[in-house]
Amino acid sequence: MLRLASVGSGSKGNATLVCSGETTLLVDCGFGAREMLARLVELDVDAADIDAILVTHEHSDHIGGVTAISKATGAPIYATHGSIISGKLESARRVVEIASDSTFAIGDIDVTAVTVPHDAREPVQYIFQHADKQVGVLTDLGTVSEHVLRAYSRCDLLLLEFNHDLEMLRRGPYPAALKRRVSGDFGHLNNQQALAMLNSLGDDLPQVVIAGHISEQNNAIDVVESLLEPMISSTDLTVIYATQSQGFDWVSPKSDDDISRVA
Repeated sequence: MLRLASVGSGSKGNATLVCSGETTLLVDCGFGAREMLARLVELDVDAADIDAILVTHEHSDHIGGVTAISKATGAPIYATHGSIISGKLESARRVVEIASDSTFAIGDIDVTAVTVPHDAREPVQYIFQHADKQVGVLTDLGTVSEHVLRAYSRCDLLLLEFNHDLEMLRRGPYPAALKRRVSGDFGHLNNQQALAMLNSLGDDLPQVVIAGHISEQNNAIDVVESLLEPMISSTDLTVIYATQSQGFDWVSPKSDDDISRVA
């Protein structure tokens, strides 16, 4: 069964694991090697079992620890040309260049790199397919384009950015320029944008949603919970909340037996 876990989700560092049983992939690493290796132990992951590291973009909270973990594990790094020429991977030993909006296989997992609107050189997010299940990771984008909506319309499990509450951001401590950047079309999704995406999916709503990349300064889990409660109560949607300090433990899409019991 395809499953997903995170060692941390937020502006201080991001790293997400995807595992099929046979293949283990790491999406980004914004943590130092020592901290990252310690957090992997908490998830019962042997660093040597990581088969590849996928980079979404070159911002430090996603790429800061990638080369160190690649060297520690021997895993190759997969990144777009834009991420590679950013200079953040110069010391890496093994880098595989991938094209935006391409699909490729790593082990028994099919990976699709989806172009997203974000203020980086060539940012992508990822969708993973194994057997009949599809898992999506979607953070660090300022708006949900039609391209993004189509790409993520068949996910069984989705890690989705609920970065900020607009009013909390407006009242918060960030400088004005940073507030404009975060809330802009190439910044981060606010709560209402993320909710609107889920509503737009209609019958293609994922079985499980993980609310992630939640700002510690400009958002709160209870705010996101209140926003999602009507959707949860009217559907069979399961929602999990990721944190910066702990991420989230292993989560799998619902099995057919789970769905039939709910029905």
